[in-house]
Amino acid sequence: MEGTRHTKGKHRAGFVNIIGNPNVGKSTLMNALVGEKLSIVTAKAQTTRHRIMGIVNGEDYQIVYSDTPGILKPNYRLQQDMLDFVDTALGDADIILYVTDTIEKRDKNAAYLEKLKKIDCPVIVVINKIDISSQDDVLRLMKEWHDELPKAVVIPASAKERFNLENIFDNIVGHLPEAPAWFDKDTFTDKNLRFFASEIIREKIFLNYEQEIPYCCEVTIERFKEGPQRYEISAVINVMRDSQKGILIGKGGASLKKTGTEARLDMEDFFEKKVFLELFVKVDPDWRNEKKELKRFGYEF
Repeated sequence: MEGTRHTKGKHRAGFVNIIGNPNVGKSTLMNALVGEKLSIVTAKAQTTRHRIMGIVNGEDYQIVYSDTPGILKPNYRLQQDMLDFVDTALGDADIILYVTDTIEKRDKNAAYLEKLKKIDCPVIVVINKIDISSQDDVLRLMKEWHDELPKAVVIPASAKERFNLENIFDNIVGHLPEAPAWFDKDTFTDKNLRFFASEIIREKIFLNYEQEIPYCCEVTIERFKEGPQRYEISAVINVMRDSQKGILIGKGGASLKKTGTEARLDMEDFFEKKVFLELFVKVDPDWRNEKKELKRFGYEF
């Protein structure tokens, strides 16, 4: 979407924070709007754990998108930290992009809808995944969301099929406040390459392992060195139990090798350079509840 529109008059810039319940397609939508794969995407809920910014620049505008974890009721400290990212996003937005879909019930996490009704900034409701719904159902949902949030703009879309993204983009640009650019115009994210290396590995864990395994894992990059020909990366996958370590590694190391190979290939596409990747697995029993560990992983404020 970058560079396809020009606003008239003064420069516009603002923070467009994307919030919504798990599995409605927030990360897919941000990646589509930014034109880069910044947020990892899987079919499993709670894939996104951090707040990730993607920046789109035009001649006289700058949009700073912010992907956030799905809204949930926290069961442990990590989930509370994830919810804190959402609460912060509600407070510092110039525009809220509230993403729902054609499947979820409208009153899920009703407390956040009440917050949206009281918020001062513009709200754009995106009804995602209309490609798996009927026209009549979409029209019904649009009316229901208009009734629920009368001040909001309601836009049906399909992030996966890239349908109606131009309409979303035009509405965002039209609501941006007049302001100078917040970031250099050649910047496209607030995260560094080490972060994306860890996220790519974590995505492969979500894709390759079942049940609780992905939710009990966190990835740390121990070594990240750029050489003339390749990146040399060593990463540790932290798990909570010895049994999880065994599942991650697999018989003869086959499962970990598969995950590492897939992650390396994605890193090479993303970094546009060859990658040498080493993966290790470490047991860290209570990392999801330990404040010191969560801070090391970048969750604690």
